[in-house]
Amino acid sequence: MKIVMEPVEAIALFSENGQIKPIKFRMLSGEEYSVIKVEQVIVQDEERLAGNKMLVFRCCSSISNRRKIYELKYEVNTCKWYLYKI
Repeated sequence: MKIVMEPVEAIALFSENGQIKPIKFRMLSGEEYSVIKVEQVIVQDEERLAGNKMLVFRCCSSISNRRKIYELKYEVNTCKWYLYKI
């Protein structure tokens, strides 16, 4: 996987007990946006990056008719989503 660390726009489901599940995200590829539906969350983990709490989601989706594994990061303090690896 290649590290890209690009900010993305995401739609996520937040449950009553605080669980977060990403549903889909939109990233800029070239000059147009691509919407990618998160088909499966394989692993959810927590880490600290420069003191900031981040939730890491290793996910799997069909991108351009190929199964791809990638990582999304959610920065808790700023509520921002990032495509970390693809």
